[in-house]
Amino acid sequence: MNQSIVSAIFSAQWGPRGRGAEIGYTIVDSPFGRMLVAVTARGICALSVHHSDAFQESELRRDFRQAKITRDDAAARPAADAVLRYLGGDTARCEAALEVSGTPFQLSVWRELCAIPEGATRSYGEIAARIGRPSAARAVGHANGSNPVSILIPCHRAIGANGKLTGYRWGLETKKKLLAFEQSRAGGGLFHQPNLPG
Repeated sequence: MNQSIVSAIFSAQWGPRGRGAEIGYTIVDSPFGRMLVAVTARGICALSVHHSDAFQESELRRDFRQAKITRDDAAARPAADAVLRYLGGDTARCEAALEVSGTPFQLSVWRELCAIPEGATRSYGEIAARIGRPSAARAVGHANGSNPVSILIPCHRAIGANGKLTGYRWGLETKKKLLAFEQSRAGGGLFHQPNLPG
């Protein structure tokens, strides 16, 4: 995967649904709302943003239902701080590594998402064509929706064929804010949370 946003991306050593993984997580405030960061010994395995802590915790336990999951602020806080430094513009990329699991197709989609320049977007159809599967736009959308690491695997950069923002796992308002943030960074401006219309 393109590693311009993160220091390293490792393929998961655990099985489906987190089987065999030990995961610790923390929840912190971020420019986009409450942010859950979950880690293994090798890196961030899940990152979400939402206004509800309970929603994010239930989503983590659903997605990694076969893992051992504990709230462990001490273990996960360094990774969360690395994400916050990146979001705050203190670092050009997130200094924490990722450990992710996906099918070969999902991984190919996520690699292509990482190849989209900051501040730019691509349609699901364009992404499908770029990975050699031009008729798989709908499947690309499903792969986007199953991305476990928001922001750092930038599924918010995928848009509809008509240029409109489409569904986003963590809410369209969050998607709008992430795109505005990246466009501001790409343009060299300081990030501020815009008051975007619905």
